[in-house]
Amino acid sequence: MSASLNLISENRSFGGTVGFYSHDSDTCNGKMKFAVYQPPQAQSQAVPVLYFLSGLTCTEENFMAKAGAQEFAAKYGLMLVVPDTSPRDAGITGEDADWDFGTGAGFYVDATVEPWASHYGMYSYVVQELPALIAEHFPVQSGRQGIFGHSMGGHGALVCALRNPEQYQSVSALAPIAAPMRCPWGQKAFTNYLGTDKEQWRTYDASELVLTANYNRPILIDQGTADPFLEKQQLLPEVFEEACKKAGQPLTLRFQEGYNHSYYFIATFMEDHIRHHAAVLVEATSLLST
Repeated sequence: MSASLNLISENRSFGGTVGFYSHDSDTCNGKMKFAVYQPPQAQSQAVPVLYFLSGLTCTEENFMAKAGAQEFAAKYGLMLVVPDTSPRDAGITGEDADWDFGTGAGFYVDATVEPWASHYGMYSYVVQELPALIAEHFPVQSGRQGIFGHSMGGHGALVCALRNPEQYQSVSALAPIAAPMRCPWGQKAFTNYLGTDKEQWRTYDASELVLTANYNRPILIDQGTADPFLEKQQLLPEVFEEACKKAGQPLTLRFQEGYNHSYYFIATFMEDHIRHHAAVLVEATSLLST
């Protein structure tokens, strides 16, 4: 059965278009929003698709407005898809009480604890429902998908790729929450969404998943040295790095001197990340010279 989309707004950008959409989500049991950048190449052919997962408190709009990604998506011929970070207005008591849990903080897990389980199915939404919707309504090469993200979204991107290596041919992250079982943000979210059985937590922790995932494709991570959440032990890139070494997983972890957790940091290294994905997703014959 065809799923309907509601176009909220559309803007021309670097020869392509940025569109904002809403739809009724079966996975999240309510209305969800997402953004799509269609590069100019999509006017004449199907193109690879790159998903970006945003961080805490963000919506589907932050990345499109602040990251400067459209220029490079147009250059390399990639479609960008950015989902919202959680369901909204779900009618759950306390959903808006904390900035780091509930609304804007879905953590890209499938909640198993009520009342969250009825709406907070962000993992399945990102991996299953949204890609099916994109494939139905947009000219994408569904066999060429990549995923990346920032902070909470970096956690989500790593988890989605490691759990679904056949679906995501490329993955990268900017300042990801790399070992959520060991940090306050992750422990709070996992306890409330998944319960107290830490074995269930492992399926959403990249530093645990990489030990057995056999992803075997290069992972790129950038982390700013002036990121306040690095000092607060929320991100723990060194834990993921050590796990990758144990697993023999190819990882490029770059510490960027003086950069913090902001979109200024994200925008600075955006082309590097899009190029990382394009090198895998875009056929060599159609790659523009860099």
